[in-house]
Amino acid sequence: MELSGTKVIAADVDSVWAHLNNPETLKACIPGCEELTGSPEEGFSAVVKQKVGPVKATFKGEVTLSNVTPGKSYTITGEGKGGVAGFAKGGADVALMAVDGGTELTYDVQAKVGGKLAQLGSRIIGGFARKMADQFFERFQDTVEGNDTA
Repeated sequence: MELSGTKVIAADVDSVWAHLNNPETLKACIPGCEELTGSPEEGFSAVVKQKVGPVKATFKGEVTLSNVTPGKSYTITGEGKGGVAGFAKGGADVALMAVDGGTELTYDVQAKVGGKLAQLGSRIIGGFARKMADQFFERFQDTVEGNDTA
């Protein structure tokens, strides 16, 4: 499944880039994230609890950054295992560009699921993935712009 989107964030590119690499910002913005440790250089470990349709799971996984062009773009890749619920893995290409009014952040996400999650069907999984991406980028925008209501 693939998703893409664009957000204009009322902050300069350097601020947005700093937040994209800040574990505290990322933890606050990832829906259901209970724990996020590590660094952009060495990768992150995460624990995320989610309910997808009737399936509840705690995913434990690893996240790495690659193709890093400081202040401009990177690829974030992760894989999480949720026990009997199955697994989720994917990545996103994230790019920044200065525009009038701030920074345009674009993202292209590719995701795969397996196990019980895959049995839910593409409509449920696709809707869930879109909701997760929207929540992440809305929270991210609010945090960077100083409207942190999460």
